[in-house]
Amino acid sequence: MKTLIITVSLMFLTQFEVTAQTEFVLEPSQSMIMTGKGPGQDGTINPYFGQNCYAIVKNIGKRQFSIRVQQDGEIIEEISIQKDELKKVKLLKGYELYLDPNPEGIAKASVEYDKIDD
Repeated sequence: MKTLIITVSLMFLTQFEVTAQTEFVLEPSQSMIMTGKGPGQDGTINPYFGQNCYAIVKNIGKRQFSIRVQQDGEIIEEISIQKDELKKVKLLKGYELYLDPNPEGIAKASVEYDKIDD
């Protein structure tokens, strides 16, 4: 019986560890790094970490927010995303993706990744 309980518990813990959060709520004063620092430090798990890829960001909230792409502290690109809008952003190796909320209120975003076919 103990073995069964341990086995079931391990299965749930494994599933919890494998699933990645893809939807985020951003408070007005919170800027969140999505990818670029590495495993355990990013807001999302980029399955193409260390490679060129696309970040697909959708505004699922009611307020506008912006995407910021940086490399080594230098801003490469800033993109505004309106309500219900979807943006596909090219992330080169070493780029960092940040979500910056609107200071007027809470923003909600969904982030996914897609491989760049070379």
